[in-house]
Amino acid sequence: MSKKVLVATEKPFAAEAVQLIREKSDAAGYELILLEKYQDKADFINAVKNVDALIVRSDKVTAEVLENAANLKIVVRAGAGYDNLDLAAASAKKVVCMNTPGQNSNAVAELAFGMMLYLARCQFQPKSGTELLGKKIGIHAYGNVGKNVARIARGFGMQVFAFDPYVSNEVMQAEGITPLKSVEELYSTCNYISLHLPKTEATVNFVNKNLLRLLPTGGVLINTARKEVVCEEGLRLILQERPDFKYASDIAPDIADELKAQFPTQVYFTPKKMGAQTEEANINAGVAAISQIIDFLEKGITTFQVNK
Repeated sequence: MSKKVLVATEKPFAAEAVQLIREKSDAAGYELILLEKYQDKADFINAVKNVDALIVRSDKVTAEVLENAANLKIVVRAGAGYDNLDLAAASAKKVVCMNTPGQNSNAVAELAFGMMLYLARCQFQPKSGTELLGKKIGIHAYGNVGKNVARIARGFGMQVFAFDPYVSNEVMQAEGITPLKSVEELYSTCNYISLHLPKTEATVNFVNKNLLRLLPTGGVLINTARKEVVCEEGLRLILQERPDFKYASDIAPDIADELKAQFPTQVYFTPKKMGAQTEEANINAGVAAISQIIDFLEKGITTFQVNK
């Protein structure tokens, strides 16, 4: 009996990505099942029964989903963040969870600059804005997306700084980045902060009012990571205190409507998380996901496993 792979995506992959996933799946002798644009969690729970592998995007793989997936051996989140996967429940069921780091990185980095330009040029209103040339940009967490932000920033002629306690100064310096000793130094030094923290217990509400108050006049925070890493009450206070401060995020906070009403020229939120919403990123992440599934099921390779 052939192995079954379910692609469950409320936000579907691009058509070309689906075709490439299917070609790889067929070549491996697997049966590919598609569940796209589903509206009811029950459809997801029903579809996951009897499948060996699962590919998702931002779809939530909860304990309930896992409980109904008796044959499931591996879940791959097509993207870098994986807080939509219940890792503890998966581990208890001996289901391997993986992500596809780096596959969406350029798409997210380009969006960060789109939002920077949008705010720098006064939301494209006929007003006098500012340029990025010569400005200081601070990269908060120097991972795959951060590295792409740094690459693009150098093209704009920006001065690039970074803080990441998990990346050595030597690595940053070799890539033309000025490493800083603390997150406080990063925020007090830079005109722009590009935020790339993952959501963990340690990072929820990490970017608070005390940190934001350190930003120089005209400071801008760009968030393409997770909404939870920015303290919403602190964000509200800084927007009230400092009309010069601006915030753009690919993940609207819970108080987005309130902030847009009160501070229309200071904030911008994408309609729906779209950092990875490019055809190229779709293809990269989708192909990586099915490739990792095949490598695991056929060879036991667990390179990108995120649970134990």
